[in-house]
Formats: sequence, structure tokens, C-alpha cells
Amino acid sequence: MTVKKLFVTSLMVLLALPPGAIAKIADEFRMANEFYEEKDYESAIRLYESILSQGRESAAIYFNLGNAYFKTGDLGHAVLYYSKAKRLKPDDEDIRHNLSFAGQFSLVQMEGVELNPVHTFFTSLVDRYRLSYLAWLSSAIFLILMTLFILRFGFGIANPVMKGAIIASLLLLLVSAGLTSFKYRIDYLTRRAVIVAGDSPVLTGPSDQSDVELEGAPGLIVEILDETSDYYSVLFENKRRGWIKKDLVAEI
Repeated sequence: MTVKKLFVTSLMVLLALPPGAIAKIADEFRMANEFYEEKDYESAIRLYESILSQGRESAAIYFNLGNAYFKTGDLGHAVLYYSKAKRLKPDDEDIRHNLSFAGQFSLVQMEGVELNPVHTFFTSLVDRYRLSYLAWLSSAIFLILMTLFILRFGFGIANPVMKGAIIASLLLLLVSAGLTSFKYRIDYLTRRAVIVAGDSPVLTGPSDQSDVELEGAPGLIVEILDETSDYYSVLFENKRRGWIKKDLVAEI
């Protein structure tokens, strides 16, 4: 794993800032990279998180932070930041590889996972694309369809080719709009979290007096279904449910 690959990408994000802020954050990022190369991972983590605390985020920073946490043995936070990086740059192979690689080290592996084939299929279609790209594609197809309508009904161009083009554009618009909505739902409407604590019991109810349903482990990703003031109701990949204290997980 390396923190060098995404250095230029991260600096491009900083160009929107005032010159003084650019210099400060760029210097912190450079120092964090140097600490990482020197195997001073704790110092690297502090600087990467300092950049994030200033309201700046990028796939590069999240990716590098995930690498640093992985090197310290903090699997939960490594998976957390790899997941955040993947949301911003879903087509990056290094991010996808490191997220998958880190997940293999979880002490608890979900068995008997029941996958919805329809959900899995649509997820595979949109997984590598940003929401902004899918939204742009839908908008472009919509404009093409409107242009065809103008040519057909405004200028009276009526022939089999025009009719076929309108039908094809309409179908493409329905598909692209559906995929955009699906991507938005799974990435932004569905709340997910990563277990980051070593001792993370999942209970049958939102109370310390509840029985233990199962033992969680750092690095496991769960879907948040409900919450109280202190607990999340979570769903695991194998469809088991339970309640876990909020301070044991970090929301993606």
C-alpha cells in the first residue's frame, strides 16, 4: 500500500482554497506523507485528520488515512476511511483493492449471506460510477429526447428513424434515471457504519440489560435501521439484526 499515488489528486482539490489555506494544507499533507514513509503512522494520522477537520475532504486523504490506520492495526478505522474514499472515487482500483483486502482481516466473517440477486445486479451496474456521472448521463439523454421531440412535433419530421430514436432515447432515459435513483439510495439514503471498537457486543435490545445477540468485530460494515439516544439498530450482511452502542461504530 502506498500514499504517494494520490498526492497530485489531493492537491487539485486544494486549488479552490485561498492561497494561504492551500499552502497550509498542502504542507500538512506533505508532512503526513513523510511521516507515513518514515513509519510514524500516528503522526501521519494526526495530520491527515487535521486536514479533514478543516472541512476539506478528498478520496486521496481518506485513502491515505485508511492506509495509515491499517498499518497501526486499527482495522475498523481503515475500513471506514477506505469506504469514504470509495464513495468519492468508486472506480479507483487501489481503493477497491485495499478495502477488499482489509475486510479479509476481520475476526468475524459473515457466513450464510443471503444476497438479493436483483439488488446485487443493479449494484454491480452502478458500483464503479459516481452519482454525479450518472446524473449527468441522465440529463444528457433527457436533452437529446427533448431535441427529438422538437424535431418531431415542432418541425414535423416524421419517419421510422425519428420514431425509433425517440423510443430508444425514452428507454435509455428510464434506465439511466432508475440507475441514478438506485445509486443515490444505496450511497446516500442508506445509512451505513463500520464497527471500530475491539469489544463490540450486539444486543437483542437498546439496553445494557439486553442479551448478547452476537459479537461484532472491527471492520464489519452494517446498515443502520433505527436509533435511540445511545444505540443503533443494525443489519449485518447475513441479515442478522441487533442493537449496538453508538460509540462502538463510526458512520460512513
